[in-house]
Amino acid sequence: MACLDLGNCDSPGFSCPVETIRIRGARQHNLRNIDVDLPREKLVVITGPSGSGKSSLAFHTLYAEGQRRYVESLSVYARQFLDQLEKPDVDSIEGLSPAIAIEQRSGGLNPRSTVATATEIHDYLRVLWAAAGVPHDPQTGERLQRMGAADIVNALAAMPEGTKVMLLAPVPEEELREPARLLGDLQRQGYIRVRIDGEVFEIEEAGKSWPDSLPSVEIVVDRFVIRPGVESRMADSVETALRLCGVEARAAVQEPDADTWRDLSFQTSWRNPGTGFIVGELSPKHFSFNSHLGACDGCEGLGTEMFCDPDLMEEGADPEKTLQRYRETTSELTRRKLAKFMAHRPCQVCGGRRLKPEWLAVKIEGSGGRWLGIQDFCALGVADAAQWLDGFHADPSKAEVCQRLVNDVRKRLSFLEEVGLDYLTLDRGSGTLSGGEAQRIRLATQLGAGLSGVIYVLDEPSIGLHAADTSRLIRALTRLRDLGNTVVVVEHDEDIICAADHVIDMGPGAGAAGGLVLAAGAPGEIDSPTGEWLRGKVGHGGCKPPPRCASGKLVIRGAREHNLKNLDIEIPLGRLVCLAGPSGSGKSTLADDILRRALARHFHHSGEVPGKHDSIEGLELIEKCVVADQSPIGRSPRSNPATFTGAFDLIRDLFTKLPLSKQRGYGAGRFSFNAAGGRCERCQGNGRLKIEMHFLPDAWVPCPACNGRRFNRETLEVTYKGKSISDVLHLQVSEALAFFRPIPKLRHILATLEDLGLGYLKLGQAANTLSGGEAQRLKLAVELARPQAPHTLYLFDEPTTGLHFGDVQRLLDAFRRLRDAGHSVLVVEHHLDVIAAADWVIELGPGGGYHGGNLVTAGTPETIRTTKNSPTGEALMRAGMH
Repeated sequence: MACLDLGNCDSPGFSCPVETIRIRGARQHNLRNIDVDLPREKLVVITGPSGSGKSSLAFHTLYAEGQRRYVESLSVYARQFLDQLEKPDVDSIEGLSPAIAIEQRSGGLNPRSTVATATEIHDYLRVLWAAAGVPHDPQTGERLQRMGAADIVNALAAMPEGTKVMLLAPVPEEELREPARLLGDLQRQGYIRVRIDGEVFEIEEAGKSWPDSLPSVEIVVDRFVIRPGVESRMADSVETALRLCGVEARAAVQEPDADTWRDLSFQTSWRNPGTGFIVGELSPKHFSFNSHLGACDGCEGLGTEMFCDPDLMEEGADPEKTLQRYRETTSELTRRKLAKFMAHRPCQVCGGRRLKPEWLAVKIEGSGGRWLGIQDFCALGVADAAQWLDGFHADPSKAEVCQRLVNDVRKRLSFLEEVGLDYLTLDRGSGTLSGGEAQRIRLATQLGAGLSGVIYVLDEPSIGLHAADTSRLIRALTRLRDLGNTVVVVEHDEDIICAADHVIDMGPGAGAAGGLVLAAGAPGEIDSPTGEWLRGKVGHGGCKPPPRCASGKLVIRGAREHNLKNLDIEIPLGRLVCLAGPSGSGKSTLADDILRRALARHFHHSGEVPGKHDSIEGLELIEKCVVADQSPIGRSPRSNPATFTGAFDLIRDLFTKLPLSKQRGYGAGRFSFNAAGGRCERCQGNGRLKIEMHFLPDAWVPCPACNGRRFNRETLEVTYKGKSISDVLHLQVSEALAFFRPIPKLRHILATLEDLGLGYLKLGQAANTLSGGEAQRLKLAVELARPQAPHTLYLFDEPTTGLHFGDVQRLLDAFRRLRDAGHSVLVVEHHLDVIAAADWVIELGPGGGYHGGNLVTAGTPETIRTTKNSPTGEALMRAGMH
């Protein structure tokens, strides 16, 4: 593949290629005026504690400036169509080239987006099936037949010599309503005769004989006699007839020994002679569930339909009437009330396969002689799809074009395999992908682009990867580097850090205590906490305290959702349990699709339908279930750590009890930036004003009325220990802990945040700026700060996301506190430190996708280490963990 070299461009703002990218005076966010050099065309890892400034350096400085300069090199007209980043706070960056960010975010909320569409594989498949697909009858499964122009010529040429032939092209019914215009057009095109209801007329006379009702009209394309040498003329005439009518050519023939003419019809559309089922010419749009031509009529291409679940309704209620009322009501209140009875299921028309039945039945022959439709192919895993294409067969006349399409699909499948996503099926919805999976799909797309001279900035691409799969990701990153690109990765994974050409260790702490470059150089040479950890001077796990005795168990019987193979799984309660296994082995299916949904239905009568299983025993032992995933705690910038944890309610109550507040009659609402009265009305409590700039990035400026303090002057006059409510919101958690230490309830909440490594967050930091890992730890902090609760099952999905080795130990301490309080903790995790620290490990596998879904082993980490054919056990052995 030819590479597009962007490194040698002379665009404004970009330097000619040099050996290093020199960043001077970086002060973005918490960066403390740092100078740092990054070698070009190398794999560079930026690591350090959470909140130390890694993303501020990689994304908000390096990528933001690269993107800004690229956009500035475009015309003013082009700029208006692009999102533009604000200029980072940095003195200078030299040696910069265009930058591409591959961030850790979910696959989006579009229900029509799949792995195949996101990687553009589906576009190639649609063209391939339109070109090489063979339609089958969706009812009988029989292969349909069709005639081409050559087949029609051969059929006519096989007639006895001397046979008279009149070749006809039928006129569509809609053309017959204006006979004068039709006949005039035909005459201008050079045609002489037409046949009307079986009788031939000269076109000049045809108008006089036109019947009152719509007749059957055919254009006489040619008249000839079957004899040697007529084949060429016959072929031209047949092509003309097909061009006129599209799907059918007719012929009136009179054989030498016959007294009458007989009519023949030659259908060029696909048809089943036995049932009469017909399919027209295939088009790529027929295989798109985003087109009305291809999308299933039942679900409009979504693959799912909404239904009223009788299990959620009172006895005697009519599900059909409830569903009809839900669809027809114009009242938002009524819709919300009825929504709790609604659930989703695969479309009953297409079986969840999104396309009309006739297009699902168009098949291609592949490896092993298996005929697959386009959605059957997409239901395969990446590795199985590539294997099926090895045996691809097509009509010889289309083989060259089809083979190019197959090669393009195979190439993109290989890129997905390279980044460790071979377990995914191509029809997997993008919205169901984890942030790490979605990021690796975008990485695979960039591998296929073949760009050179680009700066790629990635955010923890190892998220969701089992330790056994990390080596493949490293190969993909080094391949991207070897194309001539600079690959900058924000990462905590030990294997990826060790594979880097250059490591930048940020720290020493988080927030105001971070923002410095502690060390930079080769992985084995850096002298910093991370360097000591890599060299084994800092322990991985420390001593593991003995667990409490199990307090019963949950037993999931017959789990068979997705790739789970009818498993019986026992989960001990009152323990820290880790659900481990390679990517795609079925962990999230078991924990989320089955267990979480079943618990949500058990406790809250949720409309989500649990994944396929027979039963769950032991639910009566659990009094509450808390799910702490990485979903945002709020999309609004008005939500923040103080409001989410409830600390702000306590702070506002404290301010209402101050003498000046009592004197003025201020209530708690006075100290809310969401309510009129105490907030600044100029910015409505935002503290900033947005200035829309045509052709330039929108500018945010501090509100001139409140100077960014969010409240009006009268509210800010009320102070506690010399600080106003605005000053308090600008405190970091660690600062607030010292400030409010005399107040027990506040101290408890803030101390919990500090214990989880969130002391660097500001109380008023907008929730939409928090990472997924920070959001998850905030949810955990809320639970830890609650008064003693009944027996609760906590479900965590990869809680170590974004955590450095020291932060992981803090997280484990928090899990143990929950366990020691009598609760149960179930963690879906790949991090070896967490697996080694667990009381009990359940490993699924041994592979991903079709090759997963089995129970490999279950037991203590020590048992897992000694289990044969255990990918997790092998990883623990390699890491030297006990």
